[in-house]
Amino acid sequence: MLMRKTPAFAPASVFGVRLSHKFLFLLFLSGLITLCFGALFLLPSSYRFRRLFLPLRSQRLATASGTGDSEPGDQTQARGQEPPPNPAPAPGALAVGPGRGGRHPPGGPTTPWEEAGATRGQQTPGAATGLPRAPKSRPLPTLVFEEFRSRLRHPVLGTRGNSDAKSLAQREKIKEMMQFAWDNYKQFALGKNELRPVTKNGYTGGMFGGLGGATIIDALDTLYIMELEDEFQEAKNWVEKSFDLDVKGDASVFEVNIRYIGGLLSAYYLTGEEVFREKVIRLGEKLLPAFNTPTGIPRGMVNFGSGVSRTWGWASLGSSILAEFGSLHLEFLHLSKISARFRKGSPPPPLGRGRGPLLPVAAGSTTQGGKIFCTFVEMRSPPSLLSVQVKNIRRVLNRTEKPKGLYPNFLSPVSGSWVQHHVSIGGLGDSFYEYLIKAWLMSAKTDIEAKNMYYTALEVRSWFCPFGTGLSCVRPSDTKLGPEVFWFDFGSEATTSSPSESYYILRPEVVESYMYMWRLTHDPKYRQWGWEVVEALEKYCRTETGFSGIRNVYTMFPEHDNMQQSFFLAETLKYLYLLFSEDDLLSLEDWVFNTEAHPLPVGHLHSPARAH
Repeated sequence: MLMRKTPAFAPASVFGVRLSHKFLFLLFLSGLITLCFGALFLLPSSYRFRRLFLPLRSQRLATASGTGDSEPGDQTQARGQEPPPNPAPAPGALAVGPGRGGRHPPGGPTTPWEEAGATRGQQTPGAATGLPRAPKSRPLPTLVFEEFRSRLRHPVLGTRGNSDAKSLAQREKIKEMMQFAWDNYKQFALGKNELRPVTKNGYTGGMFGGLGGATIIDALDTLYIMELEDEFQEAKNWVEKSFDLDVKGDASVFEVNIRYIGGLLSAYYLTGEEVFREKVIRLGEKLLPAFNTPTGIPRGMVNFGSGVSRTWGWASLGSSILAEFGSLHLEFLHLSKISARFRKGSPPPPLGRGRGPLLPVAAGSTTQGGKIFCTFVEMRSPPSLLSVQVKNIRRVLNRTEKPKGLYPNFLSPVSGSWVQHHVSIGGLGDSFYEYLIKAWLMSAKTDIEAKNMYYTALEVRSWFCPFGTGLSCVRPSDTKLGPEVFWFDFGSEATTSSPSESYYILRPEVVESYMYMWRLTHDPKYRQWGWEVVEALEKYCRTETGFSGIRNVYTMFPEHDNMQQSFFLAETLKYLYLLFSEDDLLSLEDWVFNTEAHPLPVGHLHSPARAH
């Protein structure tokens, strides 16, 4: 029977429910479902929810790349390709400006350390538990200090047995310069980041997020290798009692990494003092929020209080800087190495106490009196996550098209694309290339991916000159100190283009090149040139209360800039001291220097126990 639809009549459904009631019921049900689904994202962090709802890349980072996938370079590693022959320089124009990335206004293959961890039978954290799993690949081992020292091929401080009287006297003079710089910093600026020697006060600056004592951290390893024992103890005591990490300012990820992370790592590797390990792990965690970007490329700055990261205001279209995000690899691999501690036969303390979460290793579990006792890995951050972050940087770079095979200076941390195509081996680009070749050396030459990236870039731009070796071609200055910026044209000498480029701020790059060339060739001219630098520093940069940069290297009466840079103690004086020392003091077989001259150990897997 046909039913007429009238305003007074509403037909019932097959279940006897009127359409208006059915509509209200469905509306209520959909709202309930929406509420429940949305509540999932308001609950505390849950691995299962992350696995269901986060993008694939985020899953990999959250689980420390526990998929077991091979990373770029894993297959090439086994082949052990030899580097191509050194390219011959071709005529052209090259501008060399301020180095060290941010100081101008402003995965990879398995390493022997991972091999060592596997051979010692370490288990994978989180196995057969509901906790987040660590990577299925071999875990990075904890550092056993005595084991590390036994693998060095030379004593840390060298034999000191073959120095001639002249080089010994020169080394003692440089040691006196270091002691003079330290004593005046201690007297007038202790706890501040740098000394103002002309006005006799300290300078804090805004690069380090509120951290203090940059000069102290930078000077630790230099004081140690010069055997200035009292001064080293003063520095160590300050780190232990006064180095405050609970700061809340904006920090340069690059500068904190190369100065503070690098300085604390090297101090720990040189001495085994636990205070350095504790501090560097805590500080390394504070840098991790900078990697919270769609690509995993870190932004240039991070706020230590809020964890919010941002790019430099002057960086093109919110980009990250090649020399900054490309100069984290060495330090973060070592942070991964020392972040974990293994404790057997003891139950876990309650969460929220101790240094951080404990991830149980089920394969090492035992039972006593009905209680489960496991092998626990105590960590503040999963060690593998630290290395995953920097290995992901290479992954992004390898999949991004490179104009003419080169790496421009500005990369978007959002899209992973180049923002512009400006390429430089000076400021904004330099230490990226430096860290590629040093990563290969630090891995005991197993990181073939890093070596290939380095030599490919050199092949494409065959006119690249080796860092530092051309600096002696700068037009001679009245002070015999090089200017901040100079240009290579078609002539034989480099020149500056304006008085504003003629200042010198105690930089180390020239004497760094002399030290490397001396150790490679033992040509006496490099020591001769290095001593000329010492004499120039004494004559033009030494003040009554410390060392200062000068505003113009082309005048016999330069004005001081009133700043004793922390890297003067970390780099310039250290490289000068090594130049006049025996080759086994911080041997290049055992150590690689980060871009702030902090020595980090090579990952020897099997070495004779010859060091003491």
